[in-house]
Amino acid sequence: MANLRDVYIIGVGQTPCGKFPAKAAHVLGREASWAAIKDAGIYARDIEIGFCGHVYQGMGVGQRTLKDIGLVGQPVINVEGACGSGTLSFWEAWRTIAFGQNDVALAWGVENLSKIMSGGPLPLEEDDIEVALGMSMPGLYAMRAKRYMDEYGVSAETLAKVVVKSRQHASKNPIAQFRKETTIEAVLADPVICDPLTRSMCCPVGDASAAAVLVSGDMLDKIKRDKSRMPIKVLGCAAQSGGYASATGLTCDPSENVGRTSQMAYEQAGLGPKDMDVVEIHDAFAIAELIVAEALGFAEKGEGARLIEEGKSNFDGDIAINPSGGLLSRGHPVGATGLLQTVEIVNQLRGEATGCQVPDANVGLIETMGGAQPAMDGITCVVSILGK
Repeated sequence: MANLRDVYIIGVGQTPCGKFPAKAAHVLGREASWAAIKDAGIYARDIEIGFCGHVYQGMGVGQRTLKDIGLVGQPVINVEGACGSGTLSFWEAWRTIAFGQNDVALAWGVENLSKIMSGGPLPLEEDDIEVALGMSMPGLYAMRAKRYMDEYGVSAETLAKVVVKSRQHASKNPIAQFRKETTIEAVLADPVICDPLTRSMCCPVGDASAAAVLVSGDMLDKIKRDKSRMPIKVLGCAAQSGGYASATGLTCDPSENVGRTSQMAYEQAGLGPKDMDVVEIHDAFAIAELIVAEALGFAEKGEGARLIEEGKSNFDGDIAINPSGGLLSRGHPVGATGLLQTVEIVNQLRGEATGCQVPDANVGLIETMGGAQPAMDGITCVVSILGK
């Protein structure tokens, strides 16, 4: 894309992940948004437009959020893209600035799942034929795991190691939902949700919000802001809806969409997989880390397990994957997830990560997948690349 303006993140904020049934979504959103505005050191009235990502929170949650911090009149767009809603709102904010429509935008994601469900898999669209026949997200990922394990000779122990690493990272993250370390034996001994996935291999239900303030390069030196806070540049940002699934491939295989979308982001940034220092990917289930790492170009097809087995994806490894603990341990408050990932990468690049700080992190990537739909390879995918 030619003639795009430079876009920077100048402030981020987030709430803890967990179960907070007494907090309405707009209250969580207000806390994260205020934190981002305060981090940026700008006035709330400087925000020209807002994009709020959520899935199950009802009408006007974005407008209710900004009303609570004294912002009315500005356009606020509520964005829904299943689990990718948060990063889709970020993509919208980036676009409006990159294409010159606005100079200052607020993107946030929010979800309070505790108010609508006590646990179990997320509710899906019952008019989808596969859902009507009994398909669930754990079932879908379990089939992916079974096929992957059969094709590449990967064991359940490897999936358990994904969880062990996730918990180790999350144990140092004060906002994570699960902060207790675990063992391979404990993961495998957990109740089976859908063979081969045990409970620990599935992300938890939870609540949270996260937000980011974005500005144009032109505005970076003009707006009154806290100049002690390092601005982080958006080097690339791409979003794609799912395409038709392969007739012979996995049902809703995410690798195709992730591959397409990440290639767009890499080309926009002028970088490649080997240039990434730290990555936050959508590991809603343990198998997803292996499949998505391959789709992003960090390993060859079928070689994703080696990143785990050889410790290369640890926070101090060759390519740090999910130093926050990821969806498996930090949590997956659906609409907020993408912005939580974004906040983590911003903090990593600033050298201010609250958990596992990746040494010498200069470039980071965020990948978020959204949902499943019959005959498609996912509902949406967003990939962002950030740099100092």
